Amino acid sequence: MLRSLNSGISGLQNFQQEMDVIGNNIANVNTTGFKAGRVEFADSFNETLRISSSGTSGSSSTPAMQIGSGVGTASIKNLFTQGAVSSTGNQTDLAVSGDGFFMVRDTLENRDFATRSGDFRLDGNGYLITNQGQRVQGFSDTGLATRGDIQIDLAGMPATSDPAASIVSYTINGEGKVNINLSDGTAFVRGQVLLQNFRDPQALVKEGNNLYSGVASAGPLSATASPGTNGLGKIQSGALELSNVDLANEFTSLITTQRAFQANAKIITTSDEMLQELVNLKR
Repeated sequence: MLRSLNSGISGLQNFQQEMDVIGNNIANVNTTGFKAGRVEFADSFNETLRISSSGTSGSSSTPAMQIGSGVGTASIKNLFTQGAVSSTGNQTDLAVSGDGFFMVRDTLENRDFATRSGDFRLDGNGYLITNQGQRVQGFSDTGLATRGDIQIDLAGMPATSDPAASIVSYTINGEGKVNINLSDGTAFVRGQVLLQNFRDPQALVKEGNNLYSGVASAGPLSATASPGTNGLGKIQSGALELSNVDLANEFTSLITTQRAFQANAKIITTSDEMLQELVNLKR
């Protein structure tokens, strides 16, 4: 069989994968905190027809002769570049301006996930949660010493406050600190949203719902830390990070991928015509 048939088939298979990635990128152009994917190719095994040899004083060197067997997908990388930050005015919406991920915990499965999507909300118990119910992690006490679920309530209110005081408002500043204002005019820090970064973010695994697993495999740089420290970005309250998909770039890739797919299909049809001519020789 002609080697070009194998090469053409590998091209069709791998450019179809690239088309799948491009389609997923475009589909998520409006997904909060989404990170675009990028396909990287590598040549496949090469059949060596002749090995190279070094030259001598009486002869010249001989170059190797190899024929490749097509293309393979080396990796599909996520591009963790910053997406545009859009103001929403909703105080539970948080965006990371810079590096870092929010950490959230699934209390039912006791699993930790990373996310760049900060479209959080408060549940009936005052916990700051994702749309699927995972609880945002950070310092959960007023002393900013205990790590756990972020909760907005009256726990740890100052002794000088009126015991009958209620919460009238709360804010989350750029350092992630949750500031609670009481009806008697006093205020206190209830906790702090912390961030995490990784040595190898490519090891994170997309789980859907804007969540990443594989936290341990990605190599956390340290324990979760305060925004604005250890190279982490700051938190912007009342805003969301948009998808980092570049539509112009995606449409360009769409065209080039389609043309590459057509070219590989042409290789197969041309190889088939050559084989047909070979079969017809007996007539």
